[in-house]
Amino acid sequence: MKSKVYTLTGDSGTTALVGGRRVSKDDVRVEAYGTIDELNAHIGLLAQSSQLADTGMTPVVVAIMNKLFNIGAYLATDSTGADTQVYGLSEADVQAVERAIDEMDEELPPFRGFVLPGGSRLSARCDVCRTVARRAERRIVALAHTAAVNPIVLKYVNRLSDFFYVLARFNNLQSQIEENYWDKNA
Repeated sequence: MKSKVYTLTGDSGTTALVGGRRVSKDDVRVEAYGTIDELNAHIGLLAQSSQLADTGMTPVVVAIMNKLFNIGAYLATDSTGADTQVYGLSEADVQAVERAIDEMDEELPPFRGFVLPGGSRLSARCDVCRTVARRAERRIVALAHTAAVNPIVLKYVNRLSDFFYVLARFNNLQSQIEENYWDKNA
């Protein structure tokens, strides 16, 4: 028999972590893995863009989505620690994101100033992913103040905001959309 989607166990404002311990839905740990989930949903929307295939970054984006599920599971587990291995996440994954950033950045013009979000629809979606990745990072840092977190998690999530920033610029370049720079006098 198929199980019901709704369990009624969260009706009082609590949820269960992996391992069974119940915590408030606004617990710092829930905020951390919830924001990772939100980031993944935004990346899913980004991945549906036909323009993404033109960048050559579709395999990287799909890999990122899978890694974020691993990170979410790690963060949702109450018994993790700084030395607890994050299943399916390693330094090689960080390096893969760095290589993708470097590959795109080689084609970009030198940095001239702060680029305003937007340009193409894909680039605007990248900017949303970048900002949600930054928020996820802040939520994980907050969790790290109260519980041990493996440093690879912060390192990987930190690279993601850089990846989405560069992907936005790269797509605008490929789409021949001129970047708009911040004008502090506007």
